[in-house]
Amino acid sequence: MAAYADFFENQRRRALRLAYVMCGDAAEAEDVVAESFAKMYPAWQKGQIDDPPAYLRRTIANHIRGSWRHKDVERRHEARLEVMWSKDTPGVDDALAARDAVSAAMASLPPKQRAVVALRYLEDMSEADTAAILELNVGTVKSHASRGLERLREVLSAQAADDT
Repeated sequence: MAAYADFFENQRRRALRLAYVMCGDAAEAEDVVAESFAKMYPAWQKGQIDDPPAYLRRTIANHIRGSWRHKDVERRHEARLEVMWSKDTPGVDDALAARDAVSAAMASLPPKQRAVVALRYLEDMSEADTAAILELNVGTVKSHASRGLERLREVLSAQAADDT
């Protein structure tokens, strides 16, 4: 039990970051991470896990993939953009504004592209590892990553142009 508690403490923040980037909602990310750790514990106790961090990432990715609903994602995205880009929002420092811009750009990606970009560039995973976690072909990961990065460039460029 102590070893699992140590693993939890060491991996929790990273798991929350991954879940948040993949789902775009802090409360949902907390739930996903809690459920993922809970689902992982029985296999941990039985010694069935060879690579615990990879197992945790895959559990998180599978949980989020199973809960995607296109209309719900679209609805939350539109609501977030309205709040983020409201002209009534008080000024924030440049770093916070940049983070918000990237978050909004990530939220504009379709769920699979968002997951690929999060795993490839936030978690610094290989194409093969990303493909294995998301149960996609490596070629699909490559195309989702390419399209996702292109979409991020477009959204961030448009935002920068609007700010000038």
